[in-house]
Amino acid sequence: MSSIEQLKQDIVFETELKGKPLTFHTTWGIFSPREIDAGTLLLLKHLDLQPQETALDIGCGYGPIGLAIAANASGEVHMVDKDFVAVEYANQNAQRNGLTHAKAYLSNGLSAVPKDLQFTTVVSNIPAKVGKEMLSILLHDVHRQLAPGGQFVVVTINGLRQYMKRNFMEVFGNYDKVKQGKDYTISRCVKPS
Repeated sequence: MSSIEQLKQDIVFETELKGKPLTFHTTWGIFSPREIDAGTLLLLKHLDLQPQETALDIGCGYGPIGLAIAANASGEVHMVDKDFVAVEYANQNAQRNGLTHAKAYLSNGLSAVPKDLQFTTVVSNIPAKVGKEMLSILLHDVHRQLAPGGQFVVVTINGLRQYMKRNFMEVFGNYDKVKQGKDYTISRCVKPS
C-alpha cells in the first residue's frame, strides 16, 4: 500500500471519556484526528451531567463530546457540525459504540436543529476563529432552545474568556468560570428558571 493510500485509511483510536471506553474512527481534515484535544478533555472532566439529558453538541467533529455524554446519560443527544465529513464520522462512531440515542446532522450553528427541542445541556468546543457574528447567533439560538435551568458549557482558548463572560452575562445574565487551565477555559451559564 502506498503512503498516500495509507493516509486515506481511517485513523482509529480507543480512549476513555468520563469513565467510559470509546472507539473513534477519524480522518485527516477533521479537527484533532489522532487524539482527543486538550480543550475537549478539560471540558469533559468538568462537565456535570444528569442521568437523563437532552443534549446538544455544537461543532461536534467526529463526536467525542456528544458521544461521551451519550455514554454517560440516557435521553437524546444531538450533534451538529457544518462539515459533512465530520457528521458522517460522528454518526458512524455513535453506531460503533452502540450509542443509538445519539445522532449527528449537518447544521450551521442551530439552523437545522428542530425548533421545538428544549435542551438540558448544550456544549461546544468553540473554535477561536468562529467570529463575533456567528458566536452572537449561537448564544441567542442556544438561549431560545435551552430548557429553564439548562446549562450551556463551552471550552475556549484563554484569550476568549473575558469575551465569553461578557456575552454570557448579556444573553443569560450569569457566568461561571468552571476551570481555567494553561491554554483553555471552561465557561458555564444557566438559563434562569
